[in-house]
Amino acid sequence: MHYSGAIHFLFDLQKFGANLGLENPRRLAMLVDNPQTQLRFIHVAGSNGKGSTCAMLESIYRAAGLRVGLFTSPHLVSFRERIQVNRQSIAADDVARIVGELKPLLAQFPSNAGPTFFEVVTVLALRYFAEQRCDLVIWETGLGGRLDATNIVTPLASIITNIALEHQQWLGDTLTKIAAEKAGIIKPGVPVITAATEPEALGVIEETAVRLDSPITKIDSTSAGAKIPFTLALLGEHQQVNAALAVAAVRVLQAKIPVSDDDIRRGLETVSWPGRLQVVKQLDGRTFLLDGAHNAAGVDSLRAAMARYFPDVRPALVLGMLADKDWPAMARALAPLAARIVAVPVESTRTVNPVELAAVCRESNRAVEAADSLNEALRRTQNDRFILVTGSLYLLGEALELLGLLPSDGAERRLNEWKTNK
Repeated sequence: MHYSGAIHFLFDLQKFGANLGLENPRRLAMLVDNPQTQLRFIHVAGSNGKGSTCAMLESIYRAAGLRVGLFTSPHLVSFRERIQVNRQSIAADDVARIVGELKPLLAQFPSNAGPTFFEVVTVLALRYFAEQRCDLVIWETGLGGRLDATNIVTPLASIITNIALEHQQWLGDTLTKIAAEKAGIIKPGVPVITAATEPEALGVIEETAVRLDSPITKIDSTSAGAKIPFTLALLGEHQQVNAALAVAAVRVLQAKIPVSDDDIRRGLETVSWPGRLQVVKQLDGRTFLLDGAHNAAGVDSLRAAMARYFPDVRPALVLGMLADKDWPAMARALAPLAARIVAVPVESTRTVNPVELAAVCRESNRAVEAADSLNEALRRTQNDRFILVTGSLYLLGEALELLGLLPSDGAERRLNEWKTNK
């Protein structure tokens, strides 16, 4: 199988949706000799900050000399971003080879209930990380936690970054219900570290930890305790909280994986995570701020970052959102920040129509227009000096590609599409 064929096969799996359950990934992993049993994991769930926290942990442990696997989603441009070892994406030949090994195994599943795209990719990653003899894998959940395919592993530590209303149609319509799904990654006796602060959410996490005899470390994101005594390469107060979580996890695991303060410092000073408050200065003098704020909490963090780092700037706002989010509230929160707004579609079947998005933005900012594409919006803002692009990680992937900041592979962004079968 060639790489293009492997990608086509994975794309075809999307028609089966996203299955919430562990039976298929467990069985598929068993058919390739349970590679997860050869690996050590830190499992990360949460509503916001999962990817950034994973990137920080990876950078710290790599600075400490470990061979570190990193599994995250969605990807921004290339599918291969999801599976990395020491921040090097899996090679195309390895994707093709392992998909070729997994494909015939799917015939052993019922035709109407076979493994989905994410379940196959999860086992692909496990197989690759085991082959690569990773010392540690930083392992991000996909959707929720309890029934997410990633939850077939038993980690050294579980991290729950925070709890916010998201994916209510699948995870539940209250913070309590969503917290129960995220807390499903907690394993008996395995330490858990969290920065959740909403009482109803934190209560669920604490109760689960007590019931499973799992030591719990809490980071209070509203206190000085969330500040770290290290320089952090990523912008934003919320990243300080994510960094505090990562450092707390490293401290908790110190007896099993020794890491020096110098390793922590170097890891945090050099961490990279594209599309999260990423400042890009162009040769023509324009500045782009790229941020994948995709829910209300992410928008709050973006507003706080604008107030702190760019207090005198009213940017041109290029905005695209997904319809399964609370996009009207998010648009109303962002619109007043901008000198003008260009609403765009996201390359997704779940996109909000830019005309509808523009209409909501116009409630609080009259300088709004709709564009047929992000490329068109970038042309319309070519005379603006500061451009903020936000609203969806999918949109950020397209922006990074169009601006030449990540290698072009636009067809693979479609692999981020999903629906659930719940």
